[in-house]
Amino acid sequence: MVNIARASINTMLSMLGGAGVLLLVGCKSMPTLEQQERLVQAENLVLDQITSRAVVNAWGGPPFYHSEFAYFFVMPDLSIIPRSRVATGEVPKGWRGGVHAGEGVYFAYPNRGWLLVFLDERLVYREKLGADELRTLTNAWAYETRFKTGIEEGSRP
Repeated sequence: MVNIARASINTMLSMLGGAGVLLLVGCKSMPTLEQQERLVQAENLVLDQITSRAVVNAWGGPPFYHSEFAYFFVMPDLSIIPRSRVATGEVPKGWRGGVHAGEGVYFAYPNRGWLLVFLDERLVYREKLGADELRTLTNAWAYETRFKTGIEEGSRP
């Protein structure tokens, strides 16, 4: 009976320890807006620590902006990659099966060479791209926008 009780307590402690780790990861403090702006000015684009507001405050509004409901590959290190940044029919190297979905907000800054992607107002993906790559991407956004119907726009969550 005592062994069963110890096993149950050990199991509960193990579960709580795992939950504690999850809580600590989830409670990672966000830098102040001023600190975020300094990070952006230095092009130290720290994932999950910078908001879209900090980027706009530091660099100005993005020359190119796109928003869409998107799927994201969740990588083993918990970073995420937008489905749109992976070749059709492919998955990112090392991906193990996690997927997240939500309203992705994309900022393109061709003069700086950055594509930034935000999910829930936080920077979740950044990619340094050449001017031609960014132009191709923003042209695709413009093309998609031309064919959206009022029904598609109204059906978004």
